[in-house]
Amino acid sequence: MLKKALLAAVAMAVVTGSALAQDVKVLRIGLDGSENEADQIRNTQCVADGLKAATGVAEVQIFPSPDYNGVIQGLLGGTIDIASMGASSYAAIYLQDENAVDPILTYTQSDGSSGYYSIMVARKDSGIKTLADAKGKKIGFADPDSTSGYLVPNVALPKEIGAPVKEYFAESGFGGGHENLVLAVLDGKFDVGTTFGSGVGNWEEGYTGGNLYQMVNKGNLDMDDIVEVWKSPLIPNGPLMLSNKLPDDMKAKVEAYFLELPKKDLACFQAYTQGANKDYIQVDQSFYQTIIDARKSVIGG
Repeated sequence: MLKKALLAAVAMAVVTGSALAQDVKVLRIGLDGSENEADQIRNTQCVADGLKAATGVAEVQIFPSPDYNGVIQGLLGGTIDIASMGASSYAAIYLQDENAVDPILTYTQSDGSSGYYSIMVARKDSGIKTLADAKGKKIGFADPDSTSGYLVPNVALPKEIGAPVKEYFAESGFGGGHENLVLAVLDGKFDVGTTFGSGVGNWEEGYTGGNLYQMVNKGNLDMDDIVEVWKSPLIPNGPLMLSNKLPDDMKAKVEAYFLELPKKDLACFQAYTQGANKDYIQVDQSFYQTIIDARKSVIGG
């Protein structure tokens, strides 16, 4: 009798799981505001179209946020299902709720590496070429939840300058995303600013991926106008995250779609990952443990 009851319970769980998957009519992709909204939406539309076909949902919606925290809160609250963000944003989620999302994939650069760099830039005509030149100047960060634009500089810079960031620089502020941060440096609102790039390829092209590359490709940055003042140690590429409120079979369909994307539509993959990138590889929480520990130490959550 007990065996029959257990088998019935298992059968019901399977049916319920299938029903839950069938109940997923809409998938929601969050965008973090690191690039201007119109460009982010345009670069994500092909993913939305592909996901709809691959998963059978009725609709894939794109939700742009003006900052990183909007997407973080959406993933924590279950109003966002899918997002690609930096490792510090994932760490912020993990430190608040370890079970909210799973980091499932990250991308590899054109050389096969799975990391990138925080890059501090200044206007070429500013006279700032080194960290020593930047002492006592105004520094801009991209966003408080950005890995390359805030967390890593605040972990790595003190070791090189021998002082806390707030003591070494006269003033600091936030640019409101990576693209806006670089534009603010060009406009003279900050003397130096931290953004990100692959560190692979030619400086003149903004490397092969990242914010500088995107800005060059869009025609709103000439690399001759800026200089690289500092480059961080290698940072693990940020994860593609899935909400754990999605049923397992839907998560499997979404992961399968993204894994195949570089092979089926390289242009879409490279637009979505912001560079001349090569592939997706599978990752898990352990890939980001150093960033989780760093965020806990520097920011606390």
